[in-house]
Amino acid sequence: MLMSLAALISLSAGAQEKKDGENKNKPVFTTIKENKITSIKDQNRSGTCWDYSTLSYFEAEILKKTGKTYDLCESFVANKTYMDRAIQVVRLHGDCQFAQGGSCYDPLYCMQHYGICPEDAMPFPGSLYGDSLNNFNEFFALMEPYVAAVSKGNFKKLSSQWKVGLQGILDAYLGKCPETFTYEGKQYTPQTFMQSLGINLDDYVTITSYTHHPFYTRFAVEVQDNWRNPLSWNLPMDEMMRVIDNAIAEGYTIAWGGDVSEEGFTRKGLAYAYNTKEMESLQGSDMAKWMRLEPKKKTAIIDSLGCTVPEITPTQERRQQRYDNWELTDDHGMLIFGVAKDQNGKEYYMVKNSWGKTGDYKGIWYMTKSYIADNTMDFMVNKNAIPKDIRKKLGI
Repeated sequence: MLMSLAALISLSAGAQEKKDGENKNKPVFTTIKENKITSIKDQNRSGTCWDYSTLSYFEAEILKKTGKTYDLCESFVANKTYMDRAIQVVRLHGDCQFAQGGSCYDPLYCMQHYGICPEDAMPFPGSLYGDSLNNFNEFFALMEPYVAAVSKGNFKKLSSQWKVGLQGILDAYLGKCPETFTYEGKQYTPQTFMQSLGINLDDYVTITSYTHHPFYTRFAVEVQDNWRNPLSWNLPMDEMMRVIDNAIAEGYTIAWGGDVSEEGFTRKGLAYAYNTKEMESLQGSDMAKWMRLEPKKKTAIIDSLGCTVPEITPTQERRQQRYDNWELTDDHGMLIFGVAKDQNGKEYYMVKNSWGKTGDYKGIWYMTKSYIADNTMDFMVNKNAIPKDIRKKLGI
């Protein structure tokens, strides 16, 4: 009995110690609004966030419109898009970038011009070269020099065979795009399958917010992965954020593109727009001391602050300055689908990622509204989700 009592006391003490050691600042979320989305996917070792996030967006649009759940094929879009991008690079004699990245417009363009197919109409990602998910290391190690050799070669005239060779590489690593396939007992082409999905591809627009172009006009956002140069509507920052909030309130999702290379974007599933000046003075640390801290120690201090971490106040001027000096970049594409608040009442967007069920929230990120306002490059949204007064200003 004495031994049992001692063990019980020991366990209780350990449990109390663990409880006392818990971070009281770790955010506890309450969902305010959550719109329906499809399952979490994993792009793995491929620069295809633009592909995964935008197809996830269209899956959510179809789900909202029809109630049906689809798993659309990222490999189909990648196959068509990389060939189109290579053709542009060759036309420009190599004076533009051939890379893995893209924008939310690329899947839209593909669906408009080539159609789409379900995931199981093509080989599972990675399966053709013995992997369980995408791994583009070898794939692009072959593609990049191939395209460079053609686009920068000293030729008087090109034959069309370079396209045949490149298509062979695309098909070898991604699989051939089907001309016909059967889905739920019915035969389709990619074009007829697209027509069956129940959405109107003319409903989609992209939104941005910068001052180097007039507001309420459209321009092509000047980043390399926006290589097709689609036009985005330019809104003041506050109205850009109103579009996101209104879309979520009306049951829509948003295909978001922005910067996740900031310290405030964590692998645990959180994103804060850290106020670095205030961070430097935290815990009795002056700026020099803060700057000398090892990354792990900085992270430990930041993690201990949790949802009480100081954030900047985003402004139009700050957005423009960060864009012009290359701080604000288009690193990643994700899907905004809801709003939640923490125990202090601060609101966050609920964001679906494409890195598998990673982080503390199994593939979902909670990103503060300040982070999104400060780090948005552009986003795609259904024009019917835009507030009426803003639509009137845009004439759509």
